[in-house]
Amino acid sequence: MALFPTQKTEMTGKSQKSPGYESAMAELEQIVADMEAGRLSLEDSLAAYKRGAELLAFCRSRLDDAQQQVRVLEEGVLKELPVSEAI
Repeated sequence: MALFPTQKTEMTGKSQKSPGYESAMAELEQIVADMEAGRLSLEDSLAAYKRGAELLAFCRSRLDDAQQQVRVLEEGVLKELPVSEAI
């Protein structure tokens, strides 16, 4: 079972991040804040740490996927422009 469902969105000309990624980052930030503030019992801290590790893996995977997509685009579309002589 996936942590967050993936949703495909149409390109609108704006840079968009997956709602799943954003949700995971927000939850991870809240877990870190709670742990740093000492608001959790030992058992809750262990559960939060486990959940945080899952969220971190999910976010890294999404970022790796995005980075791979950028590489594909750069290799197929973007070419180095020739350097022109200054006038």
